[in-house]
Amino acid sequence: MFHLIFSSIDGFISTLQTWLYIDVVQPFLFRFDLMGYDEDTYDSLYWVIIGVLEVLTMYVLLRPLEALRPAEQWPSRKAVRVDVIYTWIAKLGLLNLFFFFALQPLFDNVQGWLRLRGIANIEFDNLWPGVTTQPLVTFVMYLLVLDFAGYWYHRWQHRIGVWWELHAVHHSQRQMSLWSDDRNHLLDDLLQASFFAVIALLIGVSPSQFVVLVALTNLAQSVQHANIRLYFGWLGERLIVSPTFHRRHHAIGYGHEGLKYGCNFGVLFPWWDMLFGSASWSRATEPTGIADQLDGRHYGEGFWAQHWLAFKRIGARLVAKRRGPADKDAPAV
Repeated sequence: MFHLIFSSIDGFISTLQTWLYIDVVQPFLFRFDLMGYDEDTYDSLYWVIIGVLEVLTMYVLLRPLEALRPAEQWPSRKAVRVDVIYTWIAKLGLLNLFFFFALQPLFDNVQGWLRLRGIANIEFDNLWPGVTTQPLVTFVMYLLVLDFAGYWYHRWQHRIGVWWELHAVHHSQRQMSLWSDDRNHLLDDLLQASFFAVIALLIGVSPSQFVVLVALTNLAQSVQHANIRLYFGWLGERLIVSPTFHRRHHAIGYGHEGLKYGCNFGVLFPWWDMLFGSASWSRATEPTGIADQLDGRHYGEGFWAQHWLAFKRIGARLVAKRRGPADKDAPAV
């Protein structure tokens, strides 16, 4: 059943990919003498189509819910506009695609080197023959591994000071909406894309599965960030990350500073927060942002201002570190 659904979706996107390439993209490449890039352009078009469909889907499903059941009422949505730019950059998925395929030859060479020396590779999907070889089981296993990696990646973003200054671009949004998930510093996006590409290649994720895994994760995170009053119930909240659970992660004084140095880091599943003691189940609708914004610290309103100020904060942090040793146990604020 899963394989049939996946094949149908893949067939639809492939048909659309071929049509767009032949009738739109290829004439453009030919007109400007860029046919040397035709194969790479054709391959990347698949990912771009998925990104466009994903943005349209999340807008159609989530924007009416934001209007009907908002967690917060805002006098103006002006602060949200810059997040739309971030969303289109991220959802087209070009960074993820680039790192996945750029690293693939390196991993093929490493695996060949290991085989020549009689060192067996770990075949992730053959851990339990007859079970883990099933497409749906394999997909779920890949999803769990990447989500576990995502939990720790997120915790490191909050724990490591210089890294936090990049991630602060995401947390500085005071008006969380369906567009907020992709509000990330481009350097942080580069780090994240390379990190997950390496993990995916290590566990043997195929290119087609990687596309679906990233798209599914991105769509789920758009739901989590949406300005929606939505509670999944006692059990549901413990099965999958909800807007209520994730909003606590963005709450001033809790998401970054609470429970030692933050809470609710889970990407798709709250299980890792429950396992490692970083879960907070408060349902209160609290102001979101970063604590020092209340003291007047400015994180920038425009796209480039937000990027530049992040670099300035990193520079200031590095200068301060040279002047005196920081408390190693202090949270990165």
